[in-house]
Order: sequence, then structure tokens, then C-alpha cells
Amino acid sequence: MRKLTYFIACSIDGFIGDSSGDASAMMAFVSEEFLGFLKSEYPETISVEGRSMLGFHDAENQHFDTVVQGRRSYQLALDADITSPYGHLREVVASRTLTESPHPNVELIGEDPVARIRELKAEDSELDIWLCGGSQLAGELFDEIDELVIKTYPVVYGVGMPMFGSGSGVNEFALEGVRTFENGALVRTYRRKR
Repeated sequence: MRKLTYFIACSIDGFIGDSSGDASAMMAFVSEEFLGFLKSEYPETISVEGRSMLGFHDAENQHFDTVVQGRRSYQLALDADITSPYGHLREVVASRTLTESPHPNVELIGEDPVARIRELKAEDSELDIWLCGGSQLAGELFDEIDELVIKTYPVVYGVGMPMFGSGSGVNEFALEGVRTFENGALVRTYRRKR
């Protein structure tokens, strides 16, 4: 059975963006050291455009072959006229407002994202599924999340968009590892205790 991994950036106080969803304050901490980590460990989590700019457009996927994201996360790409931001992965977008996919590589889920995630997890594949965001979708899929990889940047928002929107409950995760960076950023990996 494949894992669903919520691989997400957040502030020290657990927000993935400010109240409007803007996470640009965290970008200041994406240093050369941090990019090196992403390029070697999680290259598939960088968009097609980013991979091209950084010179590793043909990097092999290490962890994931599918990305799942909510409508608001996907809208960031659409606003930049990018209809398939992760074309090196199978892209799934949960949306109740988009009725027609803007790109052949993008599958839309209009209803019951939990059922679709269970189908994806049951597929025969060596690679897992990346839940990219956002908050509301993470809350809806909370019980299906097997692993958390949290990129924590040394910034505090105070208020904003939480990692999990409504629907999540109390569950325990075991710490699997912590990677620290010179600029104060860190990446924590947790596995759900079942």
C-alpha cells in the first residue's frame, strides 16, 4: 500500500501562509543549502519551471509519482499561466469549482477526495503520493495521511492558514528524523502511529 505524505512548508507556529494564504515570507529561507537538499532528496517537489531554472529538469523522482493539491494551491500556478506545474508527476486537483481540467495531465476530483486517495494508495507503485496542500484538503484527508514531512522556516505569522483546516482530530505521529540547516530552517519527518 502506498503512503500519502503531507510534504509542506510552515512557520514555527504551524501556519502554511498568512491569512490570505501568502507564504512568500518563508521563501527568504530557501537557501543554496536548502535547495541542494531538495534537489537531491525531493526533486519532484519542485515545479517543472523551477527544475528547469535550477538545471535539473530531468532529475528522477525519489519519493513520489503523484501530487495531490487543493484548488487554492493549484490557483497559484494558474495565476502564472501554468496549467501543469508538476508535469513530471501525475497531478490531481481537488476542486468543487473547476469543472473542466485546463491540462490533460491534471485530473480533477469534484467530490469525495478520500475515496480517490484510497484508490491511489491501492495502486501498485514503488513511489508514494505527495499531498502538496492546502489546509482545507489536508483537513479532509487527515485520516489518510501516513507521513508528515514538515519544512519549518524560522518565521512566526501569529495568525494565518493552519496546516490542517477543519476535520482533523487528535492523532499521534512518531518522529522519524530531523534535518537542520544553517539559516535556522529544519525538516522534520513523522510517521503516523497506527
